[in-house]
Amino acid sequence: MSIRVEGLTKIYGAQKAVDNITFSAGPGVLGFLGPNGAGKSTTMKILTCFIPQSNGTAEVCGYDVNKQPLEIKRNIGYLPESNPLYTDMYVKESLAFIAGIHGLHQPAKRIADIIELTGLGPEQHKKIGELSKGYRQRVGLAQAILHDPQVLILDEPTSGLDPNQLIGIRRLILDLGKTKTIILSTHIMQEVEAVCDHVIIINRGKIVADDTLQQMRDKNKGKTLENIFIGLTGI
Repeated sequence: MSIRVEGLTKIYGAQKAVDNITFSAGPGVLGFLGPNGAGKSTTMKILTCFIPQSNGTAEVCGYDVNKQPLEIKRNIGYLPESNPLYTDMYVKESLAFIAGIHGLHQPAKRIADIIELTGLGPEQHKKIGELSKGYRQRVGLAQAILHDPQVLILDEPTSGLDPNQLIGIRRLILDLGKTKTIILSTHIMQEVEAVCDHVIIINRGKIVADDTLQQMRDKNKGKTLENIFIGLTGI
């Protein structure tokens, strides 16, 4: 398994943002769902070594988040919901900057491949600050996959995309999931049903469901994922 989480807990003051969760993930696309404030982003930030956990353990590609954060960052790609970008940089320039950070061999070829893969060709010579929200999302995704990581953590990756862009990014995620482990967090249930083969639902810091999408439907008598989600999270 590319990701192993055991008894993971994160406490902020008196609040348990993540409460003793355990799960694992291998190649494929895992939908990581929950209402706002459920603990999704906190879990993803721990896995990407942005913040430490309070208790429990987490491993990515066999590396411990506390003991080997640099190894994890070499093997992981992260697109956070806020998608921080250098808006004064040109698209191609920003990718060259990220390639330099990762010390890529033959960066020009890899950058050209990723630009084609993410559909950034028409915008590659524009400043990021001039791009629409949808194209900024593409830049963030391009940066996340540029170094060919084994694990991708995507927080609302299709936010701001029009229907045509949505289909393109969906296909890309499906293709990447054939060989990589992807954790996809989104509030769009149709997105999960289109690309995910496994689903975890977290509510108030605890995992309330962890199953394949098909088994989840079977156990809930064919209900839609949206209705299952509403039933488990008490909305």
